[in-house]
Amino acid sequence: MSTSGNAQTVLVLNSGSSSLKFGVFRRGDEDEDLLLEGSAEGIGRENGSLKILSADGKVLLSQEHLMESQQEALQKLASALAEHLNETLSAVGHRVVHGGPHLREHQLLTPEVLQQLEAAVHFAPLHIPQAVALIKQAQAIFPKCPHFACFDNAFHRTMPEVAAHLPLPTRYFEQGVIHYGFHGISYESIVHRLGDALPERAIFAHLGSGSSVAAVHGGKSIDTSMGLTPTGGVIMGTRTGDLDPGVLLYLMRIESMDADALEKMLNHECGLAALSNGESDMQTLLKRAESSDASAELAISAFSTSVRKFIGAYVALMGGVDLLVFTGGIGQHSDAIRKRICDGLQFIGLDVTSGKIKVMPTEEERQIARHCRLLLASQ
Repeated sequence: MSTSGNAQTVLVLNSGSSSLKFGVFRRGDEDEDLLLEGSAEGIGRENGSLKILSADGKVLLSQEHLMESQQEALQKLASALAEHLNETLSAVGHRVVHGGPHLREHQLLTPEVLQQLEAAVHFAPLHIPQAVALIKQAQAIFPKCPHFACFDNAFHRTMPEVAAHLPLPTRYFEQGVIHYGFHGISYESIVHRLGDALPERAIFAHLGSGSSVAAVHGGKSIDTSMGLTPTGGVIMGTRTGDLDPGVLLYLMRIESMDADALEKMLNHECGLAALSNGESDMQTLLKRAESSDASAELAISAFSTSVRKFIGAYVALMGGVDLLVFTGGIGQHSDAIRKRICDGLQFIGLDVTSGKIKVMPTEEERQIARHCRLLLASQ
């Protein structure tokens, strides 16, 4: 595949811890038109799979095999695209979770930007090395078109200092230890789609294996639940959410846990999984709760309560709320969780049957394509 000045076709790569989602878009009359989409799932596991779908949902490719790494998955994806895509690429867009303090805007991936990204590894040691490796692999596979980085925390750079400045000695703020926030590309897609229908005071709740809540005032983020990293905020599938720092001191002293051990536990062994004795999937937990499973009920209640508390806080922050949007896998598909979250918020008009509540799918890949299109035009 090579760049064509007229094709204007964008490949979007959205990598997760064990998955690689992708979409191929062409500029339509009003928005980005989807040509192909799919994902490589279960990377590093025996049940790994690769699936490519046409825009109308037709399965073009479905393979079951083990993929050891994101790079192997990308190589297999590239081979499949060469067979099924009769388009040349104009750009490749990458979702990057964290770019550190100096990379807060969507931009062209130059060698200098990659160096800055690598230098920021200590801000997200679980995410940045994987992102850099995937970007370099993609640049090698698709060398004839520009590559762009879209940062998941860019949307939240509008937060005022009162929200961004953590209550730590100032020297750490100057080093970039600040409140960043994440899920920004998802939130940007909602802002884009609502357009003029977006009211002054909105709250967005992206709920999935990773979850966050954001206060959006006048179309801009003024606060959000995730903090320096995607570990903070509401309780998540395997992440703690907000936690008294004294707990970490206790674990360091009593369990002799170092930073790596704490990081592994806080991100992979906590949240819903810890409360339910091992289960992080919300649908499975709901089924267990129907059978009077106390630990599943505890996990569901703790999750719903933590989301409700952030919604209440942001209502207070903005002096009211005109719209609450649920998105993400849980937010979009679980009526039961939405009802639990809103139970008790009826006094501010947030009832599940209220016109103040919308359920919208997240469109991260299409939003990245939109950004790439704008960046291409500015080249």
